[in-house]
Amino acid sequence: MAIPLLKTCDLAGKDITADALLTQRALATYLVEQQAHYHFTVKGNQPTLERDIALLFEKRQKPDFVEITPPDHGRIETRSIWCSTALNAYITFPHVAQVFLIEREIIEKKTGQYSREIALGMTSRTPQEASPQRVLATNRGHWSVESVHYIIDWNYDEDRSRIRTGFGPENVTRLRRFAVGILQSFQKPSQSIAEMMRLLSFRTRLVFDSLRMTKNSLTGSRAS
Repeated sequence: MAIPLLKTCDLAGKDITADALLTQRALATYLVEQQAHYHFTVKGNQPTLERDIALLFEKRQKPDFVEITPPDHGRIETRSIWCSTALNAYITFPHVAQVFLIEREIIEKKTGQYSREIALGMTSRTPQEASPQRVLATNRGHWSVESVHYIIDWNYDEDRSRIRTGFGPENVTRLRRFAVGILQSFQKPSQSIAEMMRLLSFRTRLVFDSLRMTKNSLTGSRAS
């Protein structure tokens, strides 16, 4: 499914990340043949892989690397990662060089609410090529992109867009990404993008000021 889209890209030396839907043997083989590296998420659509990796880390001890992000947006986030080569000779997935488990813990500063998520995955990069810190950074980069996709789809219902001809879909997506960037520049920790859209639809002058499109260009003020 994804291979035809990648044939026009220079993939050599690149890390290609994908969610579980694209965790496919054919894609893994193609990427390595193009001298790229894959970094795949493993979920229930690959039940044997998911079970094997989960079982490997079931009695995990001290993590290989821990990252604590600054308490921005009103929460403290801790990411821990465990990596292993123990399944390399056991699982049949092509070119796997490491499997990993990432544990993400979030504490909301205002309410004290605690949440915990587990993500499983694998990569074709060896431990010599990718330390636990690098694997974690690659994973975080992937979900940062996914977060933007989610925001656009949720607020603009992009997946059901009827704009399908020519450069229309690409141009509209670029405009929506641009709009999300503006919204995030106004956003406060307690506000959602949907709330910002409603607010700024009635206060469009703030947007034009921020873009330096008026004489009274915005200098530090924010929507409230």
